[in-house]
Amino acid sequence: MENNGRSALHGTTIVAVRDAQGVAMAGDGQITLGGTMAVKHGARKVRRLFRDRVLCGFAGSTADALTLVEKFEGKLEEFGGNLTRASVELAKLWRSDRYLRRLEAMLLVADVDTLLVLSGQGDVIEPDDGVAAIGSGGGFALAAARALRRHADLPAADVVRAAMAVAAEICVYTNDHVVVETLRRGDT
Repeated sequence: MENNGRSALHGTTIVAVRDAQGVAMAGDGQITLGGTMAVKHGARKVRRLFRDRVLCGFAGSTADALTLVEKFEGKLEEFGGNLTRASVELAKLWRSDRYLRRLEAMLLVADVDTLLVLSGQGDVIEPDDGVAAIGSGGGFALAAARALRRHADLPAADVVRAAMAVAAEICVYTNDHVVVETLRRGDT
């Protein structure tokens, strides 16, 4: 990923699955410089936000993604943890702000009731099936998670772990240093 002639840190996979018990989100730890060299293997790209009631995973340029996570945290605080409202307001700001508009990243956010993909084009997308993924290995992880949901009776955390393992086998920008975070109904 090039950004105005400078190399950007990138390379990741984030996947999330919602089920009747809650939500699980997983992300790998690889950061790649200039698309040719892995420079970090244990980055933490899935975080708990708003009193541990919201999960947020990010993909794209690391500095850009962290800026967006910070803005998203502010929106969560502003709207009392209302995930959908905070997401829509961030998307509006992201799309309209001259500085934020240039950021090259995506966010995957979730609480026990809602799972959303946020992009700089103003997208706030809730998947139909409770499964979503972003990042360079997102398509691989998404396909694996959907297949597992359809053909195995596994908890969401096991689905995201297995989906990340599949993505790590296929995508050169995804490694097997995986962080999994879960939110369970009734734990708040």
